Amino acid sequence: MSRVELRGLAKSFGPVQAVKDVTLEIPDHAFVTLLGPSGCGKTTTLNMLAGLEKVTRGEILVDGQTITDWAPHERGMAMVFQNYALYPHMDVYGNIAFALKLQKVPKADIDRRVRRVASALEVEKLLQRRISQLSGGQQQRVALARAMVKEPKVFLFDEPLSNLDAALRTRMRIEIKRLHQQLRATSVFVTHDQEEAMILSDYIAVMRDGEVVQYGRADEVYRKPNHIYVGTFIGKPRMSIMEGRLTVDGQTGGMVFSADGVRIAWAGVPGRPAKAMEVEVSLGIRAEDVKILAAGADGDGTMTGEVNLLEPLGSDTYVELANGKVSITARTEPDRGIGLGDKVVVQLARPKLHIFDGKTGARIEP
Repeated sequence: MSRVELRGLAKSFGPVQAVKDVTLEIPDHAFVTLLGPSGCGKTTTLNMLAGLEKVTRGEILVDGQTITDWAPHERGMAMVFQNYALYPHMDVYGNIAFALKLQKVPKADIDRRVRRVASALEVEKLLQRRISQLSGGQQQRVALARAMVKEPKVFLFDEPLSNLDAALRTRMRIEIKRLHQQLRATSVFVTHDQEEAMILSDYIAVMRDGEVVQYGRADEVYRKPNHIYVGTFIGKPRMSIMEGRLTVDGQTGGMVFSADGVRIAWAGVPGRPAKAMEVEVSLGIRAEDVKILAAGADGDGTMTGEVNLLEPLGSDTYVELANGKVSITARTEPDRGIGLGDKVVVQLARPKLHIFDGKTGARIEP
C-alpha cells in the first residue's frame, strides 16, 4: 500500500470555496476518516483524491510522486460509493470482474481474482445473481469486492454504510475493519457519523466549512480536542458544555473555574501569568467523567442538579442534570435507582475536563 499526501488542497465552484487549504499526511497502511457534517467539503476532498474533481489549487502525492493531474484510472485507487454504483444489467461476477476486463487482464487471472475476493467477502454463492436480487448488505459486499479485486494502492470510501439499517450498518463496520486489518490497506473513509469514525479509524480529520479543524489519532481527537467544535462533534452522548469564568484564587494564587453552583480549582495555564488571567471560558465535560455521589456530598468540583431526563441503554443509563442554566449529562449503571425529578450530587473529574476559550473556542491547556 501507499503513503498519501494532500498539500494545500483547495476546490472552488465559481465563487463558492468548497475546500480550503487541506493539508494531510496519510501514513502507509493507515485507515483515515474525513469526518464532518453535510457540506463541510469531505466528499469533495475525496473526489479530488480519486481524480473525479479537478483540483483548483494544491497537490496530491502518492509515495512522494505528484498525481494531481492524473486520470482516475492511472492513480491505482479503488472507490466504494454511497449508492454502490453497481451495474444492474450484470450479475455479481460481471460487476466484480468489470474493471479487470477493461484492463485486458487474462481470463484465467480474472476468474482467480474474482473468486478469491468473493470468498473473502462471502458472496461466492451469489456470483450468478443479478444485482436486483440482492439485499442491501449483499450489494455492499459486492461493491467492496469490486474495489478489492483491483488490488489498488489506496481504498476510498464515500459514506458506504449510510443507506443501511442500524443492525446491518454495525455488521458492515466490523467487516470493513476486519478487511482493513487483513489487507493492511491504506484507506480514506468519508462519513458524518462520529461513532463510525471512532470505531474504524487510526486517524481522524474533523472538517468544517471546507477546512480541517483537527487531524490526529482517533483517541487523541477524542481525549484532547483542540476546539470546542471538535469536542462537541466527537463523542456520544454529546459533550456537555458549561459556560463560566477562569479567575485567580485570591488565597492560593491558583486558577479557579466557576459557574452557577460549581467551583473547580486548576493548577494554572502555561504561558499565562495567573494574575493576568481572568477570562470567559467554556468547560467541556464528557458523560463518563461525571460521577454520581451519595446525597449530601460536597467539595471542589461537585454540583447538585435535578434529573430532567433518563436515557436507559441496557448496559448504561445517561442521566441529564440541570442546575439553573447549567445542564450536564452523566453516565451511570442502570440499577442506580435514580428517577426523574430527583436531586443528585455529581463530581466532575477535573484532570479529564476540557477548557475552551469563550471567544475563539480554542482549547486552553490547564
